[in-house]
Amino acid sequence: MTDRRPGRLGVGVVGAGRVGAVLGSALRATGHAVVGASGISEASRERIATLLPGVPTLTVEEVVERSELVLLAVPDDALADLVAGLAGVGAWQTGQLVVHTSGRHGTAVLEPARQAGAIPLAVHPAMTFTGTSLDLARLEGTTFAVTAPAAVQPIGQALVVEVGGEPVIVDEASRPLYHAALAHGADHLVVLVAQAAQALEAAGVAQPGRLLRPLLTAALDGATRAADTREDGAGPGAVAALGGAVPAGDAVAVAAHLEALGGLAARTGATDLPASYAQLARGAARRAVASHRIDDAAAQRLLDVLGAHRPADD
Repeated sequence: MTDRRPGRLGVGVVGAGRVGAVLGSALRATGHAVVGASGISEASRERIATLLPGVPTLTVEEVVERSELVLLAVPDDALADLVAGLAGVGAWQTGQLVVHTSGRHGTAVLEPARQAGAIPLAVHPAMTFTGTSLDLARLEGTTFAVTAPAAVQPIGQALVVEVGGEPVIVDEASRPLYHAALAHGADHLVVLVAQAAQALEAAGVAQPGRLLRPLLTAALDGATRAADTREDGAGPGAVAALGGAVPAGDAVAVAAHLEALGGLAARTGATDLPASYAQLARGAARRAVASHRIDDAAAQRLLDVLGAHRPADD
């Protein structure tokens, strides 16, 4: 291998998708040497050329053979078979760091590599990647979930800090719940924005994104800040940033919302919109009671309205 500063590793990237190529580039910028990358699609090969210039495109087996740290950035459902397949051909090496970036998995999925003497680490960045150089700046301050045996947790934490991230330890058993929380927050936020935009378009707003952007940006900022606080009986930051009809106990306004959304659903077939509103409003009402924003009577009026306007597919 090429000469490097003490503590620098030969890094191999398996899966030069949006995540792998960016993290490989970030590790390279800190002084590690990226010794090879694998990529099957044309897009992956372009990312290697753009984000990892000069790095050879190799087979997966060749990448593993050359690397002291193997970065596995492949889809969740492909990870187990990949690790087991490499173990089957004797590719893993004693003392080799094997790091995957899956949010869903902990280190159990790396067990075949561990049995061969490799050191398993699960390091997941809680960020959406574009697969471009823009992501490199966005890594600064991004939280990474680190799951690893206690003795090697500091290695995972150090790698995260090196690329500008903030590590948080997530236990192996908690990894599915961690992943569910991220999916619920991010994926369903996208759905909510799409639903709100559809309703605004139906109301005659030509650029719904432009209207929603400042409102939702402020709401998201307030909600994420409130999530770091804890309210009695309501969980962390449950409704501290919540505004609108539900925390005000305004059942009349909620009924009007449901009527309008039900009309839109009847005209367009978008039955998911009133169903989502009703379900989330129920949750908001329960949390508003738990945090003493409204009393039991106001909550019951809201729940009665929501029950009376229950959408067909809710």
